[in-house]
Amino acid sequence: MSNPPVSRQTETYPVVQRTSIRFFRRIARGTMGIFRDIGLRTYFFRDIGRAFGDPATYAPETIRQMKNIGVDSIPLTVIVAAFIGGVIALQTRYQLLPGVQLSIIGLATRLMIILELGPLLTGLVLTGRVGGRMTAEIGTMRVTEQIDALETLAYDPIAFLIVPRLLAATVMLPALVVLADAVGVMSGYLVSVRVTDVTAADFITGLRLGFGTFQVVYSLLKAMMFGMAIALVCSYEGYITEAGAEGVGRSTARAVVIASVTILVLDALTAAILAPLLQ
Repeated sequence: MSNPPVSRQTETYPVVQRTSIRFFRRIARGTMGIFRDIGLRTYFFRDIGRAFGDPATYAPETIRQMKNIGVDSIPLTVIVAAFIGGVIALQTRYQLLPGVQLSIIGLATRLMIILELGPLLTGLVLTGRVGGRMTAEIGTMRVTEQIDALETLAYDPIAFLIVPRLLAATVMLPALVVLADAVGVMSGYLVSVRVTDVTAADFITGLRLGFGTFQVVYSLLKAMMFGMAIALVCSYEGYITEAGAEGVGRSTARAVVIASVTILVLDALTAAILAPLLQ
């Protein structure tokens, strides 16, 4: 029986061959790492689906997470939406060409807030606040062996830590986006009427122009997807955190970056698929 081949160190090859060997080995390690991450995340999602069968574990914790994710994020959501709505209305007014109807300001404010900036900016801002907190909490529990203690006590750590955050984020992000849309439009109205020469009748006329209920559904659909993305990405990064305070910090930074990019990708895909239905 022949022995399995042993991988040679790169330095043992001739100098001329080392550069190409390093290049192909780097590609191989990167490819294997990608497939490894896909496999680990697949097993993680499988465990989440299995954990939904234990409501006695995740139901009480879900209520607490809804407060942490939703209620505690209301001040930040209101501040961001208020400034964005006011800036949109102000910039739209002063970029209009002479002779354009001023009602376009209400229309532009409504479309930009409800269809795009309301859910997108709320998701990105809460990624830093909510997602970073998720990763840090679960990562700290991992490095301090509290997750191992849960398993010792016959608690499913996925059902106790991940599922409540996933449910809470999926429910509370749409609620926060509804609040952000309302505050943004109201802020745009106040800025337009108080700061510029736009009348209340002009703004309200544009606000009602071409409005359809699917626009609100579109905004809530994106908010729900963003909430799920934040919870899944940040919980996973916290769950696989390596030992040490440095590992927690590294996982938190990686989770915020990945979740933010995921939100942007989901936003682009949603627009590409559903934008024709908004006409």
